[in-house]
Amino acid sequence: MVNPSQHTPSPLISDASYDGEFDFISGSFCDNASSYPPPISVLDNYPPHQVSVQDLASFPTPPPSATSAPEPAEQSSAPDETISISTVFNPYAYSAESDLLFVTSDRVLFYVHSRVLKHTPNAPTAFHKFLGKSSTSDTQCLTQVTAEQSAPEPMDNLIAIPDDSSILNIILHLLYGTSPAQHSPSLETLATAIDRMPFYDINPKDRIVPHTPFYDLLLSLAPLSPLQLYTLAAHHDLYELTVATSSHLLYYPLTELPEEMAERMGARYLHRLLNLHLTRFNTLKQILLSPPKLHVPTKHCDFEEQKRLTRAWALVSAYLAWDARADLSTHSLQSAFQPLTKDILCDLCVAGLEARLKDAVIQWASVKRTI
Repeated sequence: MVNPSQHTPSPLISDASYDGEFDFISGSFCDNASSYPPPISVLDNYPPHQVSVQDLASFPTPPPSATSAPEPAEQSSAPDETISISTVFNPYAYSAESDLLFVTSDRVLFYVHSRVLKHTPNAPTAFHKFLGKSSTSDTQCLTQVTAEQSAPEPMDNLIAIPDDSSILNIILHLLYGTSPAQHSPSLETLATAIDRMPFYDINPKDRIVPHTPFYDLLLSLAPLSPLQLYTLAAHHDLYELTVATSSHLLYYPLTELPEEMAERMGARYLHRLLNLHLTRFNTLKQILLSPPKLHVPTKHCDFEEQKRLTRAWALVSAYLAWDARADLSTHSLQSAFQPLTKDILCDLCVAGLEARLKDAVIQWASVKRTI
């Protein structure tokens, strides 16, 4: 039987259509990409597809159990004939009729458009090795199931995809220019899908670019899993993503970096990350090296009194340089020197300390925070 309650939520079709990468895409599941510049359309003259209540009612569903109970023999053979249909890439998702039918390793059907695969920017050969192959093992079962339901007639053959539905779903979202964020995929699942893209003749570097829904989904995970995301982006040479993620790794002690992650990100991006930390450490030391300027000696504050302030500045600077991290905030820097003003009686020394501290904060805030 057909199980339409596959892992992806059913799109809520609305009157507003998204003029995105492909003109025939409509529905709320594309709303995430509405703010992005539309790429060149490859399917023209397809009006937005409107789904009525009757259409939704005709979607393949299991036969109602209230009318008649299935016989025990049929019930025992049902698990072997169960085929699910993706609720995003299904016959009713787009106004243009699909001409490819993918079946995943966990027996989920995806209705796909060959024009999307052939005209996808920077990935014209996506799934090319599979378009000439088909699997007839499930065709008879699919024909029997769809004949009993109101679904469109299936293709003659199925194209078997050697991955499960969660992986294929993410890859197709990338090719269709939409975001899989609605399915809440984990970073591990996204990483697996990206690692599998070269197998389907898709170069992640060409497709995962800034100002696209898929890129923004990955970037949103940077605050939670910066090391894993940086390693993934570095492995596939996603330069813009590594740059944006590197600022979230300033807190991370690189001495604790796992060896397998260092190998996966590669020497070039590992060197850039190490260089970022070292540059910030060395710059901080240079900023703190200069103490407050001395003023002209007065009756109540001679050079000896001013040297006490110089020594106090040097002690605080040594503490910060020894224990500081690359993500030291300007607030922490200012808070470390602020107590010195309480023990100074000379107004000129206080003014000199505050001016020097202000200059140090400005310099530290301007230091580069990304690779």
